[in-house]
Amino acid sequence: MKTLLLTSFLAALVALPLQSAPPGALEQREGDYVVRNFRFQTGEVLPELRLHYTTLGRPERDAGGRVTNAVLLLHGTTGTGKSFLSPSLAGELFGPGQPLDASHHYVILPDGLGRGGSSKPSDGLRARFPRYGYQDVVTAQHLLVTEGLGVNHLRLVLGTSMGGMQTWLWGERYPDLMDALLPIASQPTSIAGRNLLWRRLLTESIRQDPDWKGGDYPKPPSLWTRSYPIFTLMTDSPVRLQSQAPTREEASALYDRLAATALKTLDANDTLYWFESSWDYNPEPDLGRIQAHLVAVNFADDLINPAELGVMDKLVARTPKGRFVLVPTGPKTIGHQTLTQAVVWKPYLIELLKGLP
Repeated sequence: MKTLLLTSFLAALVALPLQSAPPGALEQREGDYVVRNFRFQTGEVLPELRLHYTTLGRPERDAGGRVTNAVLLLHGTTGTGKSFLSPSLAGELFGPGQPLDASHHYVILPDGLGRGGSSKPSDGLRARFPRYGYQDVVTAQHLLVTEGLGVNHLRLVLGTSMGGMQTWLWGERYPDLMDALLPIASQPTSIAGRNLLWRRLLTESIRQDPDWKGGDYPKPPSLWTRSYPIFTLMTDSPVRLQSQAPTREEASALYDRLAATALKTLDANDTLYWFESSWDYNPEPDLGRIQAHLVAVNFADDLINPAELGVMDKLVARTPKGRFVLVPTGPKTIGHQTLTQAVVWKPYLIELLKGLP
């Protein structure tokens, strides 16, 4: 990808305490980094690109000024950086003695381009917002980390789902920047087959909604949300869905609730961009560029990254220091959403960090 010529500046940082907590509690800060005239790979330019982030802890530097304790965590398609603050993740990762103990680590949680507090179509441009891909998202994340936060080295890049896919890209594009990579619930190959079919079902439902009007809708379109339960169908486990909806009536009610929640909480344009932004994703040809220690973790009951494809062992073998773990289906796995259960994959994170020099 061509080097992007960007002029950027750091917006005022807003420090927000987590709460008036006792000593030893997580130190949480939020801020916005603004990039001027951000050029997308399509050639489109956004005069101001706002990148929102949350951090835990403080950076530490060695005698040469190199940051020694920074870790970057990248969220999934429908999430934000604060997704990692949910109890099933933060409760297993950031506390005293835990693998990413925030009293010893500088934890960076960005909102990806197009999501959360970062610039996105629903801020006003709607469908005139530049068409972005994962490469653009990673470029923006890199600017935030290196220029916005002044971090010149990462101990770890960890990502879940879409964030896992972007973790592969980080390893390829900036091979000397990090020590370790932990992509979770992802595959380092372009999205195709069933994975693309279900995404197209959702995005075409938006484009074909009569009230979408090319993205310039006076009121939020609603018909497309009747297709949104396909997201739950693909990301959850059949066992959990059966337990949540064991009868025909309960299953129909669950469908209605999922569609109603989508209508209430999601913007059609933002959602369209989310699911189409993987158009440029294909790290497979450059896997050999990855120099960091890498452990890729997938789940056997994940429909989005099906183990039946048999691609992971072969692809991970192309990375000089990589290995692949397939977590078997069990009482603690819930399909693709097992990524939200750090207790399941935390042992591999601990193993990865212990193996670093």
